[in-house]
Amino acid sequence: MSLATLADVLQPALKGGYAVAGLVTLGWEDMRAFVAAAEAVNCAVILQAGPGCREHTPLPVLGRMFRHLAEAASVPVVAHLDHGYTYDECSEALDCGFTSLMFDGCRRPLAENIAQTRKIAELAHAAGISCEGEIGFVGYAEGEQSAGTDPEEAARFAAETGVDAMAISVGNVHLQQNKEGGLDEARIATIQALTNVPLVIHGGSGVPVEQRARLAKNTHICKYNIGTELRMVFGAALRDAVNADPSRFDRVSILKETHDPMVAATRHVLSALKG
Repeated sequence: MSLATLADVLQPALKGGYAVAGLVTLGWEDMRAFVAAAEAVNCAVILQAGPGCREHTPLPVLGRMFRHLAEAASVPVVAHLDHGYTYDECSEALDCGFTSLMFDGCRRPLAENIAQTRKIAELAHAAGISCEGEIGFVGYAEGEQSAGTDPEEAARFAAETGVDAMAISVGNVHLQQNKEGGLDEARIATIQALTNVPLVIHGGSGVPVEQRARLAKNTHICKYNIGTELRMVFGAALRDAVNADPSRFDRVSILKETHDPMVAATRHVLSALKG
């Protein structure tokens, strides 16, 4: 059994100078490909169930899917709740077998974010699992703009919540389809000088691969969330499979053709972070 907590995989990354990918899942096809790629590269992987995934598939089902894959895997696999917004949602994920809870209180006033995140961290730690918190709002491409993380607030947040990982806003953007952006390395350096917790970059698809790899090696960034980049590969493979034979209607045979392209693209993502 290779089921792991977030702390299990991020603490070695922090010490070893590499990062672990938090891969955004939407269904069985992509999560299975993600684990296959992690086994091929021989590295840990974090399977993430975000709000969109949970809207489509209930938490009890996702928990069983993640754990089924982890128990058969030869590498550590984390079952991670991404962007949980309430205590009850996080508590349900815990009951459903998740090994990591990410509570997103970044839109709340600082004191409230700290208090609520600490409550989730205490819930997680009492059950022997991990907690990720977020300080500083990460915006969206073609949408709401980011609010950069204040380093002093980050230091207070890390100290007072007891989180196992801290997501920060340092130029990263959700749903970015190109890699024309980049992270604010000066701000990252200031944050890590004031904290010792593993740092997390949401919206990792928009970060140039070279910068991902370099910062994974040389900073406290231990986790990159990758979603859009791999969803684009899945969509292209699915279109190719459908268009190759317009008379075909069996979705299982169609979806099988997404597996190899997804594994190949995921291996590329994972290899760049491995160090």
